[in-house]
Amino acid sequence: MTVNRRNQAVRAAVEQGLLTEERPVAALLDVAGIRASAGALRTAFAAVTDAPVLHAFAVKAAPLVPVLALLNAEGIGAEVASPGELALARAAGVRPGDMVLDSPAKTPGELREAFALGIAVNADNPQELARIDALVGEGASAPVGVRVNPQIGGGSIGALSTATATSKFGIALRDEGARAAVVRMFLDRPWLTRLHTHSGSQGIPLARMIEGVQEVYALAEEINAAAGRQQIDTVDIGGGLPVNFASDETDPTFETYARLLKEQVPGLLDGRYGLVTEFGRALLAKHGTILARVEYAKVSGSRPIAVTHAGVQVATRTVYDPVSWPLRITAYDGAGRPRTGEPVVQDIAGPACFAGDLLAEGRALPLLEQGDVVAALDTGAYYFSNHYGYNSLPRPGVHGFAVRGETVEFSLVRAAQSMAEIVAESGGGRADALL
Repeated sequence: MTVNRRNQAVRAAVEQGLLTEERPVAALLDVAGIRASAGALRTAFAAVTDAPVLHAFAVKAAPLVPVLALLNAEGIGAEVASPGELALARAAGVRPGDMVLDSPAKTPGELREAFALGIAVNADNPQELARIDALVGEGASAPVGVRVNPQIGGGSIGALSTATATSKFGIALRDEGARAAVVRMFLDRPWLTRLHTHSGSQGIPLARMIEGVQEVYALAEEINAAAGRQQIDTVDIGGGLPVNFASDETDPTFETYARLLKEQVPGLLDGRYGLVTEFGRALLAKHGTILARVEYAKVSGSRPIAVTHAGVQVATRTVYDPVSWPLRITAYDGAGRPRTGEPVVQDIAGPACFAGDLLAEGRALPLLEQGDVVAALDTGAYYFSNHYGYNSLPRPGVHGFAVRGETVEFSLVRAAQSMAEIVAESGGGRADALL
């Protein structure tokens, strides 16, 4: 999202009543930015391989049907990891052939549904593969792969590192006897044609991501040599491209990653293997902004504090782990114009009832006043889509926007949650259930 486009959108959001006393939080999505990211992803991989590539958006990053439909229109499929995510992708019109089902805990029912629809499945472990054996024995058919953990180590955020020695995901490839067992799995099942790996998300450096891809490519070559044919025809390299949360720059880019893959794993991209990618955050993060009104401006211990309505309910990871998930904050006045003035060190607080509910602590910004607007940047993925119901705070409305000259047009992606909806989902119709 360019600075000018963002500033236009913030002012228009205030002028057009998206941010009001009754609705003090609003989330914005830059449609042009999302389209540009999807195009950059397709172009980057088309430049390094002539083989088919399915780019499957990680639905967990933005489980919103209009977002999935927009990406689908831009040639991006869906990586789903639950029945709910599958339902969202189907509602968005994503074809089953453009989906991949990943999850370490698929039920028999989920597997049957995927096979019935023809959705590609990545099996997580031998017990899941045994369930798939039974389905295949009954005549079911779908593209099937096996997820392997190359055990190459983690990144800077442990909770998002999925290629550690004891990760819960996939078959641990370096455990004693595991590699030979994986090769045998494939030789015993001629219909098993895919391999999958994903080394982690934010905090994984490019070098480690590529090391994971090198490991799965080497395994594919080993299996094909043992089979005497190209049994593995598709490699799912996951996603995980890190996002720069320190500035407006997109760094690293999809182009950089694809070029490094071509340089360091050339055999994977020589046309023999189809590819699947599963990017989420890298596609959406830069194109989202959360706006919140400053309800009160106060001082405590000589520290100015701007109390807003955006906190842990939208920025859960930032609030609980601010070192790993810092957010950039931009200040606007009550009319939505960039606020000017000398930077003053201050806290940006959320509305929840605990002291740590801070969007930013000790941040130097023009001094915020009551009625001003703060913008939390780079929040297009995981922030406004994965709501945290602390204090029964409502989900904010989500609005897509398009800038046409001096005009900003908004479209409602998801309505703000009403008090009636909060009561209903909290058992409001069963008040006497425990009496």
